[in-house]
Amino acid sequence: MPLSRVARLCAAMLFVLLAHVTLVQAFGSYELNADRRNERPLISRYGHPRGDILTYDGTPIATSRPNGAGPYRFRRVYKAGEQYAAVTGHVSLHRSTGIEQAQEAVLSGEDPKVKVRSLVRDGHVEGADVRLTISDRAQWAAYQSLKTTGIPGAAVAINPATGAILALTSYPAYDPNALATFDRERLAETLRELRHAPSQPLLNRALNQLYPPGATFKLVTAAAALASGEYTPSALVDAPARLQLPGTPTYLQNSGGTACGNARPSLTYAFQVSCNTAFANIGLQLGQDLLRDQAEAFGFNAAHLTIPLATASSRYPLAMDRPQTALSAIGHHENRVTPLMVAMLSAAVANNGVLMRPYLVEEVRLPDGSIINRAGPVPYRTAMSPALARYLAEMMTTVTHAGGTGAGAAIPGVAVAARTATSADVPGLGEHALVTAFAPADAPEVAVGVVLERPGDRANEVAPIARAIIEAVLS
Repeated sequence: MPLSRVARLCAAMLFVLLAHVTLVQAFGSYELNADRRNERPLISRYGHPRGDILTYDGTPIATSRPNGAGPYRFRRVYKAGEQYAAVTGHVSLHRSTGIEQAQEAVLSGEDPKVKVRSLVRDGHVEGADVRLTISDRAQWAAYQSLKTTGIPGAAVAINPATGAILALTSYPAYDPNALATFDRERLAETLRELRHAPSQPLLNRALNQLYPPGATFKLVTAAAALASGEYTPSALVDAPARLQLPGTPTYLQNSGGTACGNARPSLTYAFQVSCNTAFANIGLQLGQDLLRDQAEAFGFNAAHLTIPLATASSRYPLAMDRPQTALSAIGHHENRVTPLMVAMLSAAVANNGVLMRPYLVEEVRLPDGSIINRAGPVPYRTAMSPALARYLAEMMTTVTHAGGTGAGAAIPGVAVAARTATSADVPGLGEHALVTAFAPADAPEVAVGVVLERPGDRANEVAPIARAIIEAVLS
């Protein structure tokens, strides 16, 4: 009798033990693997090389190298780290960002297609290579141009016909190599320094910082005006030196405090010289609903756009009174854009009114060269008809002519379409400088968006940055 009780007790204890082991393996493994005290996932993560991240031209900008001594066999190395940091991000002991995070499964080899094919071929797991849409020349021009100014900002270049992102950079940037260290104390100190730096080098301004669009939003207002049927490029518009906002004692004025032309210029001339009172009047006549519909056709208020990096949503207000509507028509009030959206404005016009979905990853390749995933152009929004896009392109081209506000973006022998702007998000703290542009105007190959944060009396340096990027793409 006692033996049978002992046997039953042992059986019960064995059942409890097996049940606990099952619970740990099935439901507790995630927490155990995520526990920073658990070294095994990290050792496994760095136990084989991750796939390379390459530019469109085939230049490796993130690769794995043997680490030598220690439990971690491979370390991550970033070529021209700061120049590409906004794209590659980094992979460190505790987290990853950028493409390193967005393409983690294929780079690490954990993606089922990558894992099965590498195991069948070589008998061990290998990461796949990720080839980006980024152009070496365009990225270099974008980053170096921003760095030369020394002013915080961002730049994005897009192929308007496909949506492929040719350049994407944020300045100031950080060196991802400094975060790829296995020295925990050094890593923690570097992170503290970067997080507390006034220049915010960890902030990806190109995708995640919002700015008032200023006069770049006049592209949207002009498109809404043309689409309404009430305006043509040659239509005369009211453009006094000052415009009283309805129901308020506040007056809006043009740059320099003068009227545009003879106070009744054509829509094209008002656009060329960026006439505030003309476009505020147009906004009052069209009303907030038409402006909002047009803004959303360009991609404003659209959530969850990934490229595959997550992006902040550019915003157009959901409800306004008439004075606010007038201000929104010239890119003031609560309008907000990312530098990516600034580039997308031009990309939509350049592609006959169709905005293609922006993307960064061109293809994913296994180490043997076989392609397991390749991107394809996908329409994202129809912003306007082809006829209206051609009208707007012609209006934008006048901006880079003599007398236009974007003459600094002009390129000899190349027709450049542009719209420049200054805007302030906090009164009294200075204005940001923006430009959106594309070229060649008659056969577009690149659309660009650039933002400089509070450049003061150097706001005119924003247009030459766009010019340098365009020249790099066209050369």
